[in-house]
Amino acid sequence: MSDKKIKAILFDLGDTLVRFGRINTARLFLQSAKRTYNFLKNDGQAPGNFRYYCWRSLVYLRLRWLLSNITGKDFDALALLKRINKKYNVTLSEEQWQELVWLWYESLSEASDVEPGLSEALSSLKDSGLKLGIVSNTFINGSCLDRHLRNIGILDFFPVRIYSYRFNFRKPDLRIFKIASQKIEEKASNILFVGDRIDKDIKAALKAGMRAIVKAAHTNINKKLPKGTWKIESIVELPALVKKINSEVS
Repeated sequence: MSDKKIKAILFDLGDTLVRFGRINTARLFLQSAKRTYNFLKNDGQAPGNFRYYCWRSLVYLRLRWLLSNITGKDFDALALLKRINKKYNVTLSEEQWQELVWLWYESLSEASDVEPGLSEALSSLKDSGLKLGIVSNTFINGSCLDRHLRNIGILDFFPVRIYSYRFNFRKPDLRIFKIASQKIEEKASNILFVGDRIDKDIKAALKAGMRAIVKAAHTNINKKLPKGTWKIESIVELPALVKKINSEVS
């Protein structure tokens, strides 16, 4: 029975490790537009009229987001940002492009938070010998997400980070779970997946042969749990629950 022990944990990112909750997207978009516009102006670029800058950015983003929902493939926000701005003769170094895409994301990162005791819980899981990783559906460039994780002090817990925009598929496609299993070097049966979405995280992880835990969030209120899953209110509960699960298969 020991081969059924949990040896690795994969986490979803948004509303699992990092809490975003219900956000005012219009307000955050305007904040981000102001920051990025000022960045370009201060660098001597000519992004044009601010209102037009906002509208063209919004239209490009919405159209690309709609297309990703049709194709089931996420896009890279950094690549999109370059493509939009180069049409208007914006010329930046690679470091500046990464700073620009961060400024688009920064307001969202500031609107998020993490639960008390998260770092300690992750440290306990790591110290017990478990491998930790992230599998996230996202169009946000990895440079931003890694920076955010570094800012909140948890990046080093996750040497394996799977961001969907780097692939031609995303959760609940089983291929992304297979890649994550390969990257973390454990069989699916030895992996526990923790996520907030019943449809894209939990059911897909179970279908991939993993075990699954639902992290309580606004995305799963009043939703029925699939058979054989657990639910937690906080990541802080994980170390004790994993220990209990492993003791039962010893």
